[in-house]
Amino acid sequence: MTLWRGLVSAWKRVEAGHDAVFVARWRQGVRREARRQQDTLRALVLLESLGVDNPVAYETLDLVPYLVADVHEWHQRMGRETFGDAGVCC
Repeated sequence: MTLWRGLVSAWKRVEAGHDAVFVARWRQGVRREARRQQDTLRALVLLESLGVDNPVAYETLDLVPYLVADVHEWHQRMGRETFGDAGVCC
């Protein structure tokens, strides 16, 4: 059993080293880009729900139910305390 624990411990150190060398440097940039893409998608879906023509309307229409839960977090991050009519979001 001690050999197994030693191997597990060594593997965890290798993973930590890999993370420090290859992943940690770009983690913030990757998160920022992912957030930007999510915001763009939310804006497209929101504009479509407000009646603004969307160039990818067919593809995003199916996403509306999945994005409703994200609207609250999104509008707070965009700097608005409340959003929409009562019962829509807040």
